[in-house]
Amino acid sequence: MRWVCILFPQLALDAVLRQRADPDEPLVLLTGPAQRRVLQAVNGPARALGLRPGQSMSAAQALSKGFATAEYDAADIEHWQQFLAAWAYGFSSQVSVHYPRTVVFEIESSLGLFGAWPQLEARLRRELGELGFRHRIVAAPNPVAARVLANAYDGLVVPDDQALQHHLGQLPIDRIGLEASVATALLRMGLRTLSQVQALPRHSLARRFEAQVLKYLDALLGLRRLALAFYLPPDRFDVRIELNFDVQSHQALLFPLRRLTGDLAAFLCGRDSGVQRFDLHLEHAGLPDTLIKVGLLSAERDPAMLFELARGRLEQVQVEAPVRGFRLRAEDLPAFVPQHQELFDDRAQQSLPWEQLRERLRARLGDDAVHGLRFQADHRPECAWQAKADHHSCTGLAVVKRPGWLLTEPLAVHQGSARILMGPERIESGWWDGGDVRRDYYLIETRAGQQGWAYRAVGEDGPLWLQGWFA
Repeated sequence: MRWVCILFPQLALDAVLRQRADPDEPLVLLTGPAQRRVLQAVNGPARALGLRPGQSMSAAQALSKGFATAEYDAADIEHWQQFLAAWAYGFSSQVSVHYPRTVVFEIESSLGLFGAWPQLEARLRRELGELGFRHRIVAAPNPVAARVLANAYDGLVVPDDQALQHHLGQLPIDRIGLEASVATALLRMGLRTLSQVQALPRHSLARRFEAQVLKYLDALLGLRRLALAFYLPPDRFDVRIELNFDVQSHQALLFPLRRLTGDLAAFLCGRDSGVQRFDLHLEHAGLPDTLIKVGLLSAERDPAMLFELARGRLEQVQVEAPVRGFRLRAEDLPAFVPQHQELFDDRAQQSLPWEQLRERLRARLGDDAVHGLRFQADHRPECAWQAKADHHSCTGLAVVKRPGWLLTEPLAVHQGSARILMGPERIESGWWDGGDVRRDYYLIETRAGQQGWAYRAVGEDGPLWLQGWFA
């Protein structure tokens, strides 16, 4: 088996930076009581100002005042670790968050689907970069070794147990995951690397240390399997972004909207599902949230499409009060059925698939502005169809030639402006509902070459009445 460990060394900092439009702004995370605030983490630009983790807030302000602050939240770290586990679930069914700020998962059984390891590693790094998380990736024969080696390497691939012995044997005692008291005791015995510990008689180590130490070393070397609790994706998505300042324009809300829809798409890909309905919450200070409902006719999970649909709904809403927070909730997560595509697709690259065009029109124009058509068992043209909400193709009456565009009100055809090509076709119907019609229909052609469908009441010699146009 081959296990992948992805370590996120700055998970708390990345979770805050990815929600800001300017990631290069100096930022520090604070912890501690109000009387003594301490810098828990700093990004690169803040470090360039002379700020360091462990400094007091007063000392940091004495050095510079040009930096932003945010709260260090352990619960937020847990939330984003679960989110990354949901993302990793798209590559393996055995995903674990056993270690903090880390995701480990078995990948050997998935290489046949995602390709060779270099190809998969490149994809993992690309997607994590798009999500905004810095990382280190190591692949090893067991999850414990992968986690330990991630402390010292990035991009390392250990192919077998022999290579694993070599890499682990070079690690210092205080870098292999032992408790601090055990590592200190080994150092006092003159042991500096794991290979020196392995050279000792096993019964000698068993007399000096608890059995848990030997069990850990066995798991590290692959002699004992570590029992891991595997991740199961939740049935709902709920992510919130707190804005740094009051926002009243739609343009300023597009960045958090893009981030939220991108996170939703990554979550859906991980659990192999789509989304058909989700809610956007604009949070205000002292006022109820502004709720924006986004509905789709079929399940989708393309990030660009989800963003465009949500953007179209958002731009139709008048922001009445400053927005303090942005939240996306989705609970309707049906199975995703990929769009059927031909092997040799001759569609122009710039054109949109019908499904995406349909959803964009609904988002821009409203749900009632775009609908399908359905045939009815009625010979009267104006009663032979009705609007329908679903998107399935209209079937029936395929052998009957009827115009694709019916006019709201028939128009008189002036004499000499059109010639009759075919007809008449008599339609008599509607006596049971008070809408009795008795008409003779003709296929006509105008001087411009347009073909229309016109009728004249039975027994009358008046003008023809144009009811529809053929494509």
